[in-house]
Amino acid sequence: MDIQAEKITLAQLLLQTEDVAIIKKVKAIFKKEKKDWWNELSQDQKNEIEEADKEIDRGEFVTSEAFFDLLRK
Repeated sequence: MDIQAEKITLAQLLLQTEDVAIIKKVKAIFKKEKKDWWNELSQDQKNEIEEADKEIDRGEFVTSEAFFDLLRK
């Protein structure tokens, strides 16, 4: 199956339809399948992210510009 071709075909069908029920069903499928990535993380991963957020709040970070400047030296 060529996934890109399938997506194009589905997009074309969706654009052509005037059936509101079909559009609602497609939206419902995407809403149902959408997962919150945060809930997929382990507790250790969540803790690491939360700690990093606290470090940023305290100003304990290096900008990407400063980081790349260090690499160039």
